[in-house]
Amino acid sequence: MSHHTLTRVSRRSLLAGGAALFGSTALAGPQRTMRPVARSGAVAEVASSPSEARPVARKGAVDLIAAAGLAGQVGFVISDAASGEVMEVVDGQVGRPPASVTKALTAVYALEILGPDYRFETQVLGTGPVVDGVLDGDLILAGGGDPNLVTDELAKLVQQLADEGLKQVTGRFLVWGNALPGVKEIEPGQLDQLGYNPSLGGLNLNFNRVFFEWALSGADYTLSLDARSETLRPVVTTARMQIVDRSVPVYSYAEGAGVDEWTVAKGALGKAGSRWLPVRFPALYAGDVFRTLAQDAGIGLPAAAVVDDLPAGTQLALFESVPLAQMLRDMLLYSTNLTAEAVGMTATAKRVGTARAMRTSAMTMAQWLKARAGLTLHLADHSGLSDENRVSALDMVRLLNADLVQAQLQPLMKSIAMVDDNRRAIKDFPASVRAKTGTLNFVSTLAGYLDTDTGRKLSFAIFAYDPEARTASLSSQDEQPRGASGFNGKAKGLQQDLLQRWAGLGRISG
Repeated sequence: MSHHTLTRVSRRSLLAGGAALFGSTALAGPQRTMRPVARSGAVAEVASSPSEARPVARKGAVDLIAAAGLAGQVGFVISDAASGEVMEVVDGQVGRPPASVTKALTAVYALEILGPDYRFETQVLGTGPVVDGVLDGDLILAGGGDPNLVTDELAKLVQQLADEGLKQVTGRFLVWGNALPGVKEIEPGQLDQLGYNPSLGGLNLNFNRVFFEWALSGADYTLSLDARSETLRPVVTTARMQIVDRSVPVYSYAEGAGVDEWTVAKGALGKAGSRWLPVRFPALYAGDVFRTLAQDAGIGLPAAAVVDDLPAGTQLALFESVPLAQMLRDMLLYSTNLTAEAVGMTATAKRVGTARAMRTSAMTMAQWLKARAGLTLHLADHSGLSDENRVSALDMVRLLNADLVQAQLQPLMKSIAMVDDNRRAIKDFPASVRAKTGTLNFVSTLAGYLDTDTGRKLSFAIFAYDPEARTASLSSQDEQPRGASGFNGKAKGLQQDLLQRWAGLGRISG
């Protein structure tokens, strides 16, 4: 653990570089000491009864960091969200990987650029007339960047075609996925099999994942790869799996001709199991599933072919996503990387008038945040998966304190329960927490709002990061490297200790 000190941050240093976002209150310099002394008994009111109070809540913030026993670095800021007054800060100006807290930045960006009611559209087009159930031309499945499209919703498009009496297509079956620039994986260099690191494009399905399932039957295994959703399980042909007689690596991947070629180690399978695997050809994957669904509905289609430019055609079917605000709520709750990237890139495309590659779009978002809120940060993506991302706790809290950000972002954030040392929820805790979590191996972050029962709103950001262990984990080729779960557990314990301390401080009137 490196040495930390509570530092005083001046109004000038906090506000330098730009005006507050949306003209709201920014972080202001403290009017008194950065390390306030709790009034007698104030912090002890953290829980509903003395038996439920955590003794660590009486300790100072630096004491809590030391007690956590975390290797690496810890930085945090706690602020009054109304006045911007910084109540406590440790290494708040140091940029660190925010992990999935990045998604909160993306949500702010998308809400202003696209608006909370924005909906993604997925279309089916025909290049010719439909006569007596026959389309004389090509059928086109055209994506609009929807990151949350699933098999059940793809089936709704097929049903619209069936309801109109379509039975046959004389031309080609085309898929178009260039509404957004495509990438084979969000963060290169990670393990091939990580379902949270899929491809990205303008036509996405099931978060660009395929469901792999296996079971031992006698001396052999039965394998399946499907595009399952709540009600449907269509088998896919754009991914193949082969069992290989080895122990490690557990998975290997090779890119075939429009096909994901996987192998799995026989020694790692056990009796049965399943997992989601990433898809690297998203448009072809969606087309493959659409064709299967169409055949089941009595609509004959040839194999899908990718087209770079969208041909002109008549709309035959349309699916609209849920409103953006609802999509972002789910994104923040489930921390879906694909959603963050697609939403961020779509916002950039609208803002600058043309689609930009993922990394360029992330840089554009960072520039927007600097211009609007004076934030100085580096972003390589919109999801937080990249190790190159750097955000300081002070900048994060500065953004959280913007009036419109509070009004729009806080309701979308996840409710964080306060727990005791046995991980049991504390009853009648005198504060509520809504925040975004972030987790990578040896990175644990949390940022959001703490509302006390006195009506006082606090904003906070807590970043824990062990750079040496993180670097080593990336080269280990291990999904769960040694020490990662322990680091995460200690970091989450520290988050709880700090939040429970701050709940007591928040009950002290200024």
